[in-house]
Amino acid sequence: METKDILHELRIKNGLSQDDLAEKVYVTRQAVSRWENGETVPNTEALKLLSRLFDVSINTLLGSPRQLICQCCGMPLEDSIIGHNADGSLNEDYCKWCYADGTYTYSNMDDLIDVCVGNMANENFTEAQAREYLKKVLPTLDYWKRYEELSDHGQFEDFKQKLIDEINELHIEGMPLVEKLNALVGKYVNLAYRLPGGVSAKFLDDNTTYLGTQLEAEYGGDRCFGVLASMDFILICTYGAEASDPELVLYKKR
Repeated sequence: METKDILHELRIKNGLSQDDLAEKVYVTRQAVSRWENGETVPNTEALKLLSRLFDVSINTLLGSPRQLICQCCGMPLEDSIIGHNADGSLNEDYCKWCYADGTYTYSNMDDLIDVCVGNMANENFTEAQAREYLKKVLPTLDYWKRYEELSDHGQFEDFKQKLIDEINELHIEGMPLVEKLNALVGKYVNLAYRLPGGVSAKFLDDNTTYLGTQLEAEYGGDRCFGVLASMDFILICTYGAEASDPELVLYKKR
């Protein structure tokens, strides 16, 4: 699709008139009309505003002329998994798992490899092959080449360790000690827990990236503990296979 068709589709999908869109991105209705007729293309500043308004990448607005790749983990990027800057705008260089709300979530390449290998390995691509592939590819990506420039000099790792200590100090019965926390996007871990009275509720934002992990329960069976945390809270739950029958164990404000 061309930019003119993409803009028209996004405007209609979001229930906006040309006047509405013009007001939101600080241009005239005639400018929007020219974009949609293909007479002109939005300038850089307009593209940034349109990207934020529709929560799609500038790459998408321009008809996806290039394949976006996360410059930390190497994952191909689609709009739904692109990371956000602190101001809410999309950062087209990173995925949500590696970059969340202006923060880089990995400072140790080996930790990232451990997480990626578990997701990449299958019957046609062994864990050993995945690990070898990542060891070759990751050092070529911009984040790792510019690590000293881009990193926060360990501040985020210190924050993660503080969270780990707080979680372990809760001494949840049957839950092993937490050793690592990984970046997890809310959409994939936002379970609905049954509350007293039979009401079910979710506690997370689908679009926010949290820190968390999964641990096998020490008391046996097929249930696991799920641990999720942020600057504001700690959440611990249990669930069965494929996140079935989730039960909330603890929700604690920090």
